[in-house]
Amino acid sequence: MKYSVENMNIALAHDWITSVAGAERVMLDLSEVYPKAPIYTSVREKSKTAIFDKKDVRTSFLQRYKLARKKREVLVPLIYFAFENMDLSKFDLVISSTTGGAKALILKPETTHICYCHTPPRYLWYPRLDPRSSSGSFKFLRKWTKKWLKEWDLASSKRPDHYIANSKNVQARIKDIYGRDSKVIYPPVDVKKFNPKKIEKPKDYFLFVSRLVGYKRCDLVVDAFNKLGLPLKVIGNGPEKKNLIKKANKNIEFLGFVSDEEMVKYYQETKAFIFAAEEDFGIVPVEAMAAGRPVIAYGAGGALETVKEGVSGTFFKKQNADSLVKAVKSFDADKYDSKEIIKYAKQFSKERFKREFAKHVESIVLKNK
Repeated sequence: MKYSVENMNIALAHDWITSVAGAERVMLDLSEVYPKAPIYTSVREKSKTAIFDKKDVRTSFLQRYKLARKKREVLVPLIYFAFENMDLSKFDLVISSTTGGAKALILKPETTHICYCHTPPRYLWYPRLDPRSSSGSFKFLRKWTKKWLKEWDLASSKRPDHYIANSKNVQARIKDIYGRDSKVIYPPVDVKKFNPKKIEKPKDYFLFVSRLVGYKRCDLVVDAFNKLGLPLKVIGNGPEKKNLIKKANKNIEFLGFVSDEEMVKYYQETKAFIFAAEEDFGIVPVEAMAAGRPVIAYGAGGALETVKEGVSGTFFKKQNADSLVKAVKSFDADKYDSKEIIKYAKQFSKERFKREFAKHVESIVLKNK
């Protein structure tokens, strides 16, 4: 065994690369910490993940099947099997980034496996937060596979040697479901990207940015702003979009996909950012804070670790429209200092993540000596 990280053969693993969301950006930053490490994944949808083109991405046998690349509903029951059948025998250190399958890798006893866990699968263990295991397309497949997927997930949870959680919220879940201890390292946020060159007076609209899927509680936000009648801009696409547009009043504007430059502009100009989900961590509120804008968040999950009451935002206590309406009505934008919010958001930077992660991995390797 080679006990210097610099001299080790290192591999990275990620569940799937079919879009570029928060988990994929974590993997991109990990690939910068370990630039020589190949990235093993079940499938990659190249047309939507061009940012990975220069990376050494190695896919499983599932890559041959278009349906697996296009439909996660079909992919999920196969993902543990895909990772179990990958050959990573030549590596000394494997770092997996996962909500499920990537931790299922079967490695040599002398290989160190460190798992960065975004959460145990919500659709298996927390259906209140994510009901997709019993709803949506391929519902019959989801219900049929749920029982043995839970067994498979538990079995694979024993394989990593060490766990890193992306929040205290997820740390508690890892302990509760897997019975494993973990170190908390908050995920990276590109806070510099959102910092305004000059802080302008915000415009008179609220902002909501999300994939438009049920557990993000887009419906709650639309219901609340229908009652409020205040301007709301919604950025994002997803299966709920058509229904949300139908129920929304004229004060709510759906912008769909926007460029990075437009996104930064909307963050910097909004009166406040609305966050209604109970997330594992939640990157978008931090992006809004990095732009100097306060957040009105549902007071549960990762938001309790990222939003500081009275400094970078405020909370609504119940996950319903009336509670959000009350919070918006009592919200006073003038009490927040944009410079202080930006300063607060810096603790979640990419640089901090890379530094903490590399240091922790080094400490694990040295202990194995």
